[in-house]
Amino acid sequence: MHELGIVFQIVNTLEKVVEEENLPAVDTVVLQVGQLSGVIPIYLDECWPAATDKHTFFKDTKLKIEVIPGLGKCKNCGEVFNIIDNEGYCPKCNSFEKDILSGREFLIKEILVPEVVEETTEETKK
Repeated sequence: MHELGIVFQIVNTLEKVVEEENLPAVDTVVLQVGQLSGVIPIYLDECWPAATDKHTFFKDTKLKIEVIPGLGKCKNCGEVFNIIDNEGYCPKCNSFEKDILSGREFLIKEILVPEVVEETTEETKK
């Protein structure tokens, strides 16, 4: 299971971003994981606490995963189809020859920080 190493690398990357941007906290990390990337989203979820518990700054940080479908375009007939759902074969002409359009992605899409609510005092109202 290489997902454990991946989540530790994500936390290392987050540490650098937090330092560079001087972020007060990280609420949620949004990942995009392609169906063809070789990374299993449920394993990322399961490994996330192991990587964040040792870093008190990220202890309450949530992980959100967006799965990007593995789409291919048939080289014979031009049909665009989900490679996983069709076991690699074009559903229209049954060809195995295709160009991969999406699904290999693995990236940190967003790092969300908590909203800062300013206290309203009598002086700030003036």
